[in-house]
Amino acid sequence: MSVGVSTATPLPPTSDTNVVTSTFSLVDYVVFALLLVLSLAIGLYHAYRGWGRHSIGQLLLADRKMGCLPVALSLLATFQSAVAILGVPSEIYRFGTQYWFLGCCYFLGLLIPAHVFIPIFYRLHITSAYEYLELRFNKAVRVCGTVTFIFQMVIYMGVVLYAPSLALNAVTGFDLWLSVLTLGIVCTIYTALGGLKAVIWTDVFQTLVMFLGQLAVIIVGSAKVGGLGHVWEVASQHGLISGIELDPDPFVRHTFWTLAFGGVFMMLSLYGVNQAQVQRYLSSRTEKAAVLSCYAVFPCQQVSLSMGCLIGLVMFTYYQEYPMSTQQSQAAPDQFVLYFVMDLLRGLPGLPGLFVACLFSGSLSTISSAFNSLATVTMEDLIRPWFPHFSEVRATMLSRIIAFGYGLLCLGMAYISSQMGPVLQAAISIFGMVGGPLLGLFCLGMFFPCANPPGAIVGLLAGLIMAFWIGIGSIVTSMGSGRAPSPTNGSSFSLSSNLTAVTMATLMPSTAASKPTGLQRLYSLSYLWYSAHNSTTVIVVGLAVSLLSGGMRGRTVDPRTIYPVLPKLLALLPVSCQKRLPCRACSQDVSSEATMFPEKMSNGMLRGSRDQEAMAVPEEGPAQPGISPTFILQETSL
Repeated sequence: MSVGVSTATPLPPTSDTNVVTSTFSLVDYVVFALLLVLSLAIGLYHAYRGWGRHSIGQLLLADRKMGCLPVALSLLATFQSAVAILGVPSEIYRFGTQYWFLGCCYFLGLLIPAHVFIPIFYRLHITSAYEYLELRFNKAVRVCGTVTFIFQMVIYMGVVLYAPSLALNAVTGFDLWLSVLTLGIVCTIYTALGGLKAVIWTDVFQTLVMFLGQLAVIIVGSAKVGGLGHVWEVASQHGLISGIELDPDPFVRHTFWTLAFGGVFMMLSLYGVNQAQVQRYLSSRTEKAAVLSCYAVFPCQQVSLSMGCLIGLVMFTYYQEYPMSTQQSQAAPDQFVLYFVMDLLRGLPGLPGLFVACLFSGSLSTISSAFNSLATVTMEDLIRPWFPHFSEVRATMLSRIIAFGYGLLCLGMAYISSQMGPVLQAAISIFGMVGGPLLGLFCLGMFFPCANPPGAIVGLLAGLIMAFWIGIGSIVTSMGSGRAPSPTNGSSFSLSSNLTAVTMATLMPSTAASKPTGLQRLYSLSYLWYSAHNSTTVIVVGLAVSLLSGGMRGRTVDPRTIYPVLPKLLALLPVSCQKRLPCRACSQDVSSEATMFPEKMSNGMLRGSRDQEAMAVPEEGPAQPGISPTFILQETSL
């Protein structure tokens, strides 16, 4: 995911005699059409390859045979939406390079999923991430998580389809509803027919198009203004090159701590527990390939973020030498990049079409991931548990119908978005509001063996209430104060999320005439702390309710669903401290058994005695210390 800053709703263009209308040449239309034709061709190829022999596993998880490289590029594309492509350069143009420090959070934000979430999900052999919630808690918690995710994605996918098309229409005159319908129909066809394999391979192609489009803008723009050295010099002279801002205040929009550590929780909500990403991990042929794909996303994310920042700096330098027209200066921030690109690439046939293809690739990858993940959770969490005797043929056909249904719903949501006006900002923010509570729900289950189903449900509700309270309160406060509600801080997962992205979070005023107090102070919490704040609310409330309701007394915890945090933390203590711990002997016994008898540490159900035999070892068969029965130490100590 590349986190973008989605800006205010695009304004309709005003009349201005100084504006030269940007038009597409025939070559530009051909380049743009090639993107749609090739994306559709890739999807149809995988749809008709083996038609009639597709199983539900092939459709939803690509038969669990994908390699790490295509999965990594698909993970990147899922939340690298058009919102990010337009938003990141605009953020750099207006506020400087402080935003680049978001890249510091990518390391932990991808390392933790690789070594905590992926092993647990992969070894459970699940299809939907929310199956985990039933294994850890019960069916009611699973349904709550699924419904929350569906609400999040349905609200977001219409916005991510409509908003870029609206911005493009305002700047280039590109027909609004033609682009919306074209994107929606093409995406629906290849996603519904080809399944996850088609989505992943089209993501690979669309990722390459996104990189090419952005690279073309950087090369042409830097050449026109005198090179990247001159770009850096001009940006430095005007104070755009930011240093490390170490202010620990969480209410400051962007600081090093906010970007580097608050961003970790945002990354975890997207790359750790979001169904669109989990589904890609589970499609990998081995657990090692899934982990490697997560590692491979890290450099790709850094390159993507750096390219967005460079475009912003080149744009700033360009407009120092070639001043904006009146219309451009009055445009919404998310139109800045489009105006810049159309100005810069005018007279170079094909390159404007390449950038528009880059923009629409971001939308296609995000929307197709949303369709596929929604079809998967609907089928696996809401239909198959109640109709377990569906044949493979019937289940496969129903999955395709569900994906088509979500495609039509996406077009309907795009139309609703066009009628929302200022409420569109709230719809964008909802994606981020929901991501944090879902992260908290999974962390509650994985890290706290005493958490029970009532605690999980009440904690999730408390997190959602807190998220909507602060998020909507921030929007209302911004609008009521008469300030322009920009920039909208957002991230694209994918949804995303993101999702992408995925747009994440809330409206934050970039400047304020006076320091807010009381509830207004709470409403000014930086959007990058949203996931941390809301997930912590879920965990604290969930633990309190669990302990008050008796914890897991009388219930059995499946050790495969627990990540033993306490034993791993105790192992970091000095030996002298470990000797004083009452659980030392038991911990040593369990550790020695894991070493001497790794076959007993497999995916089986160990229900209270470390001597009980585990069930069959999975195909990869190594010891799995990450889910060893040391959870018993946590449960008894709690």
